[in-house]
Order: sequence, then structure tokens, then C-alpha cells
Amino acid sequence: MNRRQSWRHRLTVPQFTVVTGLLVITFGTLLLASPLCSSDEVGLWEALFTVTSAITVTGLSIIDVGAELTFPGQVALAGLILTGGLGLMAITTFLQGFVQGRSGLRQRLDKGRALDDFGVGGIGPTLNQILLIAGIVIGIGTLTLYNFGFTDIPDRGQRLWASLFHCISAYNNAGFGLWRDNLVGYRSQPVVNAVIGLLIVMGGIGWRVTNDIWVNRFRLARIRRLSLHTRLVIRTTILLIVLGAVGLLFTEHFATEGMVEQLSLWDKLQVTIFQSITTRTAGFNTVPLTLETISDSGLLLMIMLMFIGASPGGTGGGIKTTTFAALIAATRSTLRGHDEVVVRNREIPAKVILKAVGVTLGSGLFILLMALLLGLGNTTAGTPGSEAFTFLEKLFTCVSAFGTVGLDVGVTSQLNRWGQLVLMVGMFVGRIGILLLLSAVYGSRPQNRVGFPREELYI
Repeated sequence: MNRRQSWRHRLTVPQFTVVTGLLVITFGTLLLASPLCSSDEVGLWEALFTVTSAITVTGLSIIDVGAELTFPGQVALAGLILTGGLGLMAITTFLQGFVQGRSGLRQRLDKGRALDDFGVGGIGPTLNQILLIAGIVIGIGTLTLYNFGFTDIPDRGQRLWASLFHCISAYNNAGFGLWRDNLVGYRSQPVVNAVIGLLIVMGGIGWRVTNDIWVNRFRLARIRRLSLHTRLVIRTTILLIVLGAVGLLFTEHFATEGMVEQLSLWDKLQVTIFQSITTRTAGFNTVPLTLETISDSGLLLMIMLMFIGASPGGTGGGIKTTTFAALIAATRSTLRGHDEVVVRNREIPAKVILKAVGVTLGSGLFILLMALLLGLGNTTAGTPGSEAFTFLEKLFTCVSAFGTVGLDVGVTSQLNRWGQLVLMVGMFVGRIGILLLLSAVYGSRPQNRVGFPREELYI
């Protein structure tokens, strides 16, 4: 008994996060595989993959959500998406408090750091604020889609559920849709494009930015009153959306039979802007994504956008926009011969730059490991006459899984269970983050206070 209690008290928040995530996935799998929630075509494996994708707010799927899940199953899936996007770390924190009892100042600080790394950003009043903002935004989006977006759905109950489900999926950057072709049927519907795109951005920029804007809502004319984090996130997000849209418009304009070749100019703008937004975080698509409909250059551009991902405290994945901005600032300072990294007249601490480098390098190496494992043996589902996947297809799928994006070029459903297992592990690691995973594996280590002599290293 004393040993068990000692073991419980030694667990850190990152370790509790991994354990809690696995427990929620197990419970969700059993629930989704039950006859109440799914048809006979959905077995334990299909349920496990779908639940893992939902908890990690990815959106990759090997089932038809609208056809193979019953209404209770779709409600359960929406609840899992909300749990993964907004509530998993809260569950972890309260579970740890219940199991371990009272915690001291050091452990509370540990909780705060872990919550920040995970992407929820806080507990107590902060979590209540996050849930309140999410509820208001999802509610407004649902009413807008119901009245002006999904007007082609005659049944009011189905239209209301479709509006609510897609708003939950969009705000949590999950990318799950109720239709097999996702949102391809609404490619020319400006309200659907605008609402879903805006929800993705609001969910992806994070609670810190939303709260900072709300607190300074009457003083937004003086943008300097906003924190450096908020300004950097907003500018980087807008820049990536614009560059992504222009880049896709450029690459697909010169592609033979590209995804925008037959569209009008207005539809081209809608498609490229929407895909630029959703590629970084969510995984919705308004055009079919295959090697026949998008060029290799377009796929490579989308891979870069998926790798960057959302912002800290947001519901998306990737290395985060601030990490990308910090690396760009560090590169600029290095090329100019400066010893300090300065952004908007503010010096960035060296430990932040080291963390950005570590996250980027660790994420890149993990994705390459996923692609390597995906290339071992016969990774297809064994369909007679099926062609082997190209490396670009495998890399695209691995980045989509690790970045919790959910875009697919037709690879996921054709993988065998080994390949799908690789994707599930990648989704889970990508959601909790490389640093949090390493903290869970190695535990808390005391900081080394021993200094060492310096020596030059030629770069």
C-alpha cells in the first residue's frame, strides 16, 4: 500500500496526461464500438482509430462518420472532440488532485507549465473562461450555418445537428465531417466557407490571444497595448494565410488538371483561402485531394503549412506559429551578426530560442521516423492491383497526423493496421507535444547547477 501511494505521488502532470489520454481513448473506443453508437462495419480497430483521431483533434478517419455512426455515436464523437480540444488537461489536473490529494506550490507550478505546453493554458477561472468563449463562438457559428449556410438540408433537426457538429469540429480544429466528401459540396457557399474558416482561426490562435483582445477591446486602435505574443500570433497567422493562399493559387494555376483549373476566379479565391486556413490546423477540404487533383508543389506547400500548425493555447497542432516566428527572428539576427534575438523592440530570451529549436528538430525527426516506419513492408491494405504509395504521399500523411491536421490524399483508409498504428501513435504524440512526452518519459529532473568551461564550435 505504501509503495502504491509513493508511486502515485511521484507521477508528474505530463505522466498523468499520457495515462489520462490512454484511459479516455480506451473508454471512447468501447463506447463507439457498441451497437448503440455504430453499425456492424465499425469494429474495435475502426473505433480505436476514430477515437484516437477525435481525442487528438486530428480528423483522419477510416469510416464514414455520417453513414456508419448512429446519432448517439455522432454525439459521442462530438463529445470526444470537445474533450480532446478543450478538456483533456482539465480532466488530467483534477484526476491528479483526486488521486494524489493536496499539492504544494511546486506541484501547482508544474501543473501550470504542463497545461501551457499542452495547449489549454490554465485551470480554474481560466478554464471556465475558455469554455465560455468556446460556447459563445460555437453557438453563434451554429445559428449562422443553420440560417444561412446549410440551407439545402430540408429537415430542420438534421440541419441543426449538422451546423452544431461542424462548428464543434471547426473550433476544435478537428476536421471531422458528416459527409463522405467533407465540405466539397459547399465549395461555392460563401457563408459556410467564412464561418468554418473563422472558427478554425479563432480556435487555432489560442485563448491567450482571444483574452488579450477582449481585455483591450476598447483600446485596439493602439495595437502596442496588446502583448508581444498576441501581436506575433496575429501577424504570423495572417501572413501564413495570405502566403498559403497565394502559393496554392500559383502552384495549381500552372498544374495540369489542378484542383482550381476549372473554377471561376471567385471560386478559386474561396478554395485557396479556405484550404490555406484549414491546411495549417483543421483538415476540412472543399476540393478533392489526390495526386491527380493537386500538384506535387502544392502538396509540398501544404506539408510546410501543416508542420507549422496553430498557435500556443490553441486547439490545433504543429510546432506553433510562435516557434516559427522565433526561428525566423533568430535566423535574421544570425545573418545580421547580432548576438541577441529582438522582435518588435523586445529581446527574446535564449531559453525560448533553444526551446523553439528543440521542438522543431524533435518534431521533424519524429515525422521522418513515422515515414520510415510507414515504408516498412507492405503498408497497403492488400487490395489486389493497388499501387505502392509515393514518398510524398507517405510524408504528407505523416505530417497531417503529427500536426493533428487530418487532411488525407487517399492513403489512410488503404493502410494496413501497422500503417494505421503508426499514424495513431503520431497523432497522440503530436497532440501532447514532443516536450511534454519527453517530460512524461523522463520525469522531472533537477536543474544542473554545475557550470562548464566554454569552447568554440565551428558552424
